[in-house]
Amino acid sequence: MLSKYYSIAKSLGSWIPTYFIHHLGQMSETFREWTTIQQAFQQIWGYKDLRSSQREVVTSLLQGQDSLAVMATGGGKSICFQLPALFREGLTLVISPLLALMEDQVRDLKARHLPAACIHSNLSQRERREILRNLPNIRLLYVSPETLLSQPIWEIISDRHLKIAGIMLDEAHCLVQWGDSFRPSYRRLGAVRSALMSQKSDHSQIAIAAFTATADRHTMQELQACLQLNNPHVVRTSPYRPQLSLQVEIAWTPAGRKSRILKFIRDRLGQSGLIYVRSRSDAEMLAAWLRDHSFATAAYHAGLPPQERRYIEQQWITNKYPFAICTSAFGLGINKPDTRWVLHFHPPLTLSEYIQEIGRAGRDGQPAEALMLVSEPTGLLDNGDRQRVDFFLQQQQKLYQKALALLPKIPRQGSIAEVSRTYPDAEPALGLLHRSGHLTWHTPFAYEIYGLPEPKQLEQLSGDRSAIAQMQAYIRLKGDRWAFLLDNFGFEEESKLLLRSKSQLNFS
Repeated sequence: MLSKYYSIAKSLGSWIPTYFIHHLGQMSETFREWTTIQQAFQQIWGYKDLRSSQREVVTSLLQGQDSLAVMATGGGKSICFQLPALFREGLTLVISPLLALMEDQVRDLKARHLPAACIHSNLSQRERREILRNLPNIRLLYVSPETLLSQPIWEIISDRHLKIAGIMLDEAHCLVQWGDSFRPSYRRLGAVRSALMSQKSDHSQIAIAAFTATADRHTMQELQACLQLNNPHVVRTSPYRPQLSLQVEIAWTPAGRKSRILKFIRDRLGQSGLIYVRSRSDAEMLAAWLRDHSFATAAYHAGLPPQERRYIEQQWITNKYPFAICTSAFGLGINKPDTRWVLHFHPPLTLSEYIQEIGRAGRDGQPAEALMLVSEPTGLLDNGDRQRVDFFLQQQQKLYQKALALLPKIPRQGSIAEVSRTYPDAEPALGLLHRSGHLTWHTPFAYEIYGLPEPKQLEQLSGDRSAIAQMQAYIRLKGDRWAFLLDNFGFEEESKLLLRSKSQLNFS
């Protein structure tokens, strides 16, 4: 597996990690290190050079500096941590939210003969043992937060003789979206670095980097605080794509919504697209209905077996399926530059979801479309959109009520294992306390509570209602949609320039 990796390093004069670490200081004032990196980059990935934003992140990680990269969908985020991992001595941990995303990236790295692996619950005991036995020879290990913090994996990762080069959080917005609800392990990640460093024989520094395509100022602040980033190097690229047309249309009835989607698809025969829905059952029903209308397609969601998800992805990527019906589980880490359109059969709940999903269209720089279908404003003819929002808020409310009921019962300090045995739903409650500033994770497994917040404070922290309100404002918008998105994601100056340039065009 390492043969091509070593041959590349040998052609550059030495084994990459040893060479680079030894010479980094004396080379910092020259371009020689970038010659080495570019040669490896060209030989492994086949591109001529890194983009300027990628170069910034790669440089900061090679120097051991924490980083926060907010780079638009299709901006090449994964290369920003994969390339430095080859030049750093030790294992780079990549924490990723979805099994499909991990498998796709590891498959790509292995196809390039690079030393990478992922550990997840679908592996056999034999496969898992083989990966763990080979960790000293692996450069990139992909895990979910839950797998990393499971006791058997943690004991091996924290072994004092296993060098950890860095911790990379991919799709980092998931920490803010899910960290105090159904993925509470995310809230414990900020204690991982110090715990690992205290265990290692050399106590060497470990850089942390967070990568996401969408983050407003609140999300960026939350990521920095939760992950305990130390003076991170921040890189932000604009999500704006001038060739991507954004449209929102009212579908007056459920039948009208289906009629509109049929016309949309038939008008674009031969083009590649994606149709997003809100739930697994919606995906299955819509896919079946479209197949009944002679379209080759399939439903894609997280409930499918891994092999079936891979099959659907490949059918779509190779154009055997011109489009797929999918939930938000589809698309993370998948690159199909010639995707011409994205259709939201149901509106996303938040602008973050929306901008992630529309960003999968038009990556090749050619004209592309994003159409969102919405219920009529009163909801009298079709209140489906309103029902979906209400259902989500009700589920969140139930979760918060359950957490609030548990808070007075949870010991003020203790271990996550012990408290979870007594109170199985304790971890989301601890996550809420951590987000409110009333809890500290001394290690990823040991906590201490400092007082209890008021119930209203916890509800306000969630941000669910304000995020949904932003999405509703976008749906009702009469003005320029790209300017609205840029403004909401912290690119206010670019938003103003866009409006000004369009205004000048209208007058010319």
